[in-house]
Amino acid sequence: MNRLEFMKALAAAAATAVVPRFAHGEHQAIPHTYTYKIAGGCEIKADVFGADMSVRKPVIVYIHGGALIEGSRKAPPGWLDPDGKYVVVSIDYRLAPETKLPAIIQDIEDAFRWVREQGPRLFNIDSEKLGVAGGSAGAYLTLMSGFCVTPRPRALLSLSGFGDISSSWQTQPSPFYLKQPLMSKEVAYASVTTACVSDPPEENERQRFFIYCRQKGIWPKEISGHDPEAEPKWFDAYCPVQNVSAKYPPCVLIHGTADTDVPYAQSVKMDQALSRFKVEHKLLSVPGGPHVLRGFDPAAKAVVLGQAVGFLKKHMT
Repeated sequence: MNRLEFMKALAAAAATAVVPRFAHGEHQAIPHTYTYKIAGGCEIKADVFGADMSVRKPVIVYIHGGALIEGSRKAPPGWLDPDGKYVVVSIDYRLAPETKLPAIIQDIEDAFRWVREQGPRLFNIDSEKLGVAGGSAGAYLTLMSGFCVTPRPRALLSLSGFGDISSSWQTQPSPFYLKQPLMSKEVAYASVTTACVSDPPEENERQRFFIYCRQKGIWPKEISGHDPEAEPKWFDAYCPVQNVSAKYPPCVLIHGTADTDVPYAQSVKMDQALSRFKVEHKLLSVPGGPHVLRGFDPAAKAVVLGQAVGFLKKHMT
């Protein structure tokens, strides 16, 4: 679909769509915070929005992005559930490079276990009606949940996600990040620690480490502790695109064609894998759209996100 066709489709959708409240911003409600796990000296927390002990609601688990290196559960996007008909559980997890990928995935598995086992009692959810959403690295973890979480979620929403972490887009220096001032190793490693981190302070400079990794093409090695060139098979278990099966949950993929961080081709590859196994899914390509649609036309963004959330909720309930 070219940009003209995309804009015509948006106009048609917008004619009947209701743009939700908080469509472009962060979640406006005050959450209830829980510690779902303690590991490695970290209290790993979840923020719960929209719980009502008088009404049992379906639940959306939101997983934040940040290259597995930065970010936190705080302020999930308001477009996930503008009308308050769902409970939104936004989770933290231990961050790399202090914690490596296998333990991060263990946190994700434990978070879902906690939501299913404790959620009905603590915040009155229908744990059988569970969907997952995330952006960027959070979308990667969302796609991971489609096969590593048991029981599997009902549906997934991936915004600017990726299903392959060991191919050249990550193992070679990024042309986009090489256009930025080069980050020295000393400055990069000074922004991370040796202690467990799951909720870094807002003023933390962990992005310096991420930029250094992308400029050097060492992100997979730093977040996993393994070298994709020397141990390519090790990464198979952590690449969603290689773990799609007929049992994979319905999935909606949103990706801008002008994404300079995560290549649009990553969602195309997931689309092809899902098609191969006849998994119900939808690829919403956004011509000219940037990474996680940041700064994109607000009205167009609202329509695309509304379509994606509609897909997610349809398959949850």
